[in-house]
Amino acid sequence: MDETSPAASQPKQPIGLLAGAGRFPIAFAKAARQQGESVFCVGVEGMASEELADHCDHFVTTGLAKIGRGIRLFRRAGVEKIVMAGKIEKKVLFRPFLFWRVLPDWRTLHMWFSYATRDKKDDTLLLAVIREFERDNLTFDSALNYCSELLVKHGFLTRRRPSPSQWKDINFGWEMAKEMGRLDVGQSVMVKDTAVLAIEAIEGTDECIRRAGDLCRRGGFTVVKVAKPQQDMRFDVPTIGVQTIHTMHESGARVLAIESEKTIVLDQDEVLRLADQFGISIVSLNAQEMQLRISA
Repeated sequence: MDETSPAASQPKQPIGLLAGAGRFPIAFAKAARQQGESVFCVGVEGMASEELADHCDHFVTTGLAKIGRGIRLFRRAGVEKIVMAGKIEKKVLFRPFLFWRVLPDWRTLHMWFSYATRDKKDDTLLLAVIREFERDNLTFDSALNYCSELLVKHGFLTRRRPSPSQWKDINFGWEMAKEMGRLDVGQSVMVKDTAVLAIEAIEGTDECIRRAGDLCRRGGFTVVKVAKPQQDMRFDVPTIGVQTIHTMHESGARVLAIESEKTIVLDQDEVLRLADQFGISIVSLNAQEMQLRISA
């Protein structure tokens, strides 16, 4: 095509980023811009990092219950495709006087009563958000299409490897975690001597690890974190980072088992350096391999 033709001179449509908490939105924005994409970010107030302003072409914030404003911002920017990255703190849904705290707009109310009345599971709520955006022809893509290098590879990631008794806990915890994922309760299970210490729910992985540490004061427990069997890679992909390792060390956890090609590891070099420093074993496992181990 001739470079001076009208089609060639049209600016490229920006990629929309709907950002929650954590470093994943920053990692996505960096990767997308390195690939020549323009990133228009709408961050959730009180959750999205202000650092996103340094890594996106445009950065604005909106309230958690202001879906209509988010849709208008993306449309005015010429966005048609959006990615969702970062954690949305679900605990806010259980604060007193929630309606008056968040003052939902009409689009949020429409989303809630049209798509989210069945239950308040993660998949239900996030798919409801997607459906409301789709009413304005705004579609969602997986952030991992732009930064697939963040997905962890299969194998032993640290110098220290699990002991035979820890392998028993991994096998036991894996089956439990997959079932919790199937039920859309959480993605992480804490295990010691084939006893479940804690199961992740709305509090998130770090708080679940801390609770396990309080219950198992002698430490040495195993953290198993997996993808849901029905995992939608557009959102809620299991993620670990530097903070996960610090929390494990402070709480006495010694093993982290994660699912290969389905788990995001942020700042992987630093994560593995810290794990080796603290004597924590990290192993990345294939779901099919684990099913064979459990069935054996």
